[in-house]
Parts: sequence; C-alpha cells; structure tokens
Amino acid sequence: MLSDLVKKCLYGSGLLGLYHRFRNRRTLTVIMFHRVIDPRDPRWASCDPDYTLDTALFDRCLAFFAKHYNIVATADVLAARRGEKQLPDRALLITFDDGWSDNLDFALPRLRAAGLPALLFLVADVVGRRLPFYQERLVGGWRLGKVKAGELLASAGQARPSAGNDMATLREAIAAIEKLTDAERESALAPLAEAMDDGHRHMLLAEELGVLESGGFAIGLHGKTHTPMTLAANLDAELAGARAQVAPYLDPSEPPATMSFPHGRYTPEIAERAHQSGYQLVFTSDPVINPIADRPGWLLGRVGFEQPGIVGKGGGFRADKLALLLFRKQSRLLTS
Repeated sequence: MLSDLVKKCLYGSGLLGLYHRFRNRRTLTVIMFHRVIDPRDPRWASCDPDYTLDTALFDRCLAFFAKHYNIVATADVLAARRGEKQLPDRALLITFDDGWSDNLDFALPRLRAAGLPALLFLVADVVGRRLPFYQERLVGGWRLGKVKAGELLASAGQARPSAGNDMATLREAIAAIEKLTDAERESALAPLAEAMDDGHRHMLLAEELGVLESGGFAIGLHGKTHTPMTLAANLDAELAGARAQVAPYLDPSEPPATMSFPHGRYTPEIAERAHQSGYQLVFTSDPVINPIADRPGWLLGRVGFEQPGIVGKGGGFRADKLALLLFRKQSRLLTS
C-alpha cells in the first residue's frame, strides 16, 4: 500500500499524469455513475451512499476528467465503432445508470456548465415512477431508522441471533431478499411498505428525458425491469422490449443504440443476444478500460468508484486517489 504522502507526491510531481499519457494513450475509459445529490436536498438522507456522489465531489471529478482525458460523446463512440472516425487519445465517456431524477436536477446543470456530454442507461419501467427499486428503498428505510437490518434478514429466512443493525448486515439481508421468488419477496416486504417510502420522487418522468437529451445526454437502456439479465424470465422483453418501450419518449423516436447490464450481471451468450437485438454498443460493469486501436469493440467495460475512495480523512477530494484508481486499471478488449 502506498502511503498518502507518496500518493500525493506521485500525483503532484506529474509522474502519474505522464504514466497515464503513455500507458493509456489508445484507450477508452468509461465512467459509471448512479446518483449525484446536493447534501442539502432531502433525498440525500435516504440515498444509498455506495451509489451516490455529492455535488461538490462530482464537480471535482469533472474537472479531473477534463484535465487528464479527452471527453467524448456517445455519438463519437458509435461513429468510431462503425469505422467512420477515430476516437482521440485517452478518450473518456461519462455514463449514469437507472434513471434517477437527481441526474436531471444536479448532474445535468454541472455537465452543461462544463460543456460535457453524458450517457444515461434508463430502466424502461421506472419512467414516471415515484419510488426507486426495492433495494434502494430498503437502504433508505434503514438510513431513516425505519428498517432494522436484523429483522430484514429474518424476514428473508436468514434469522441470526447475533445479527446487528449495521450496513454489512443490511447488505447481507438485501442479498438474501434478492434470492427469494417474486411471491416470497412481495410477502417479506409488504409489512415494510410504509417504512420503505421516504415521501420523495426519485425517478425520471417521460417529459424529462427530452430535457436531458437537449442538455447533452444520450439515452441508452438498462433493461426493462432492472432484473439481472441472468435471472430474467423474459430476456427478449428486457432487451428488444425495453428498446421499443422507451423509443416513443425520445426525440427522434428511435430505439436506443446502447445498453448496460443491470447489476452488472451477464454471460457471453446474453451479451451476444443483446448485440444481435439491435444494441450497437453493450456496456458491462467489468472494471477495465477499453483498448481502441483503430476502433472500439462493441462490448465495453466501465469503471465505477465510491465517494470514500476519492476523499481524504477530512472528506476533501483527493485527485491522487482518483488518479491511482483510474490510471492503473487493466486494459482489456472484451470483444471485437
């Protein structure tokens, strides 16, 4: 483990930046975000901290990207894939998953101010829905003190006398809930319906998609229901069905050309099926950067990070930590 002083010196001296300029010259780095919220917003109190960045840190991340990368739009990557143009050296694409309303409220204005494009992978069924996925609602209920992790674990049939009320137990309980059948899950969560509702709208409205598009967001798909593709009862609905469902919301009304896998779960067969169903670019959560040579592959890795990984002990942004996290990622072609 590098000491904090060494990390800061490596970055401050410019050596890390020089290393990145040569090592990652012909690569595409795809960044994966979920939520961006101002801590003064009421949604901050119930959001999942592992998937949320505060606005001040998001601004610092954008400045970091602009300093060390050439930020590209989805259209640039699609054109490069078709062989119509080449991506610049050290290309970077910014993406968001799910369809959170805070992407419109907080991420969009900051991206527009910086003149940067982005790509939103939208879950088709969440458009116009107020409440988020049950996993996020459980985290929200727990953060607000309305859901007890040990009790949730018991409701999933995993009762343990020593179970506490900490985040680790909550994650364990949610994982157990995910393994239940739909009927079992509905029965386990029904008594918690009120505790899982923080009273706020979290997901995007159909009319807000046009605002995002006009502001520089491209729209891709993230499945129909947010079910992992490996567990989907109807894979065609999650792939081609989701494209058809979202197309009327967009301008022009065309099926999206990109998608990412919910929960990052897929198999090579599922990836191929997604590609064959009309998605020109398919994004994974495999934490690799993508060699581009003459053109990128159609199956691409993405790199995500959590807020604690890019801040110091006092909570301030640490560019050296983000540099070490991104610049050293494995470069690997997932497919041609």
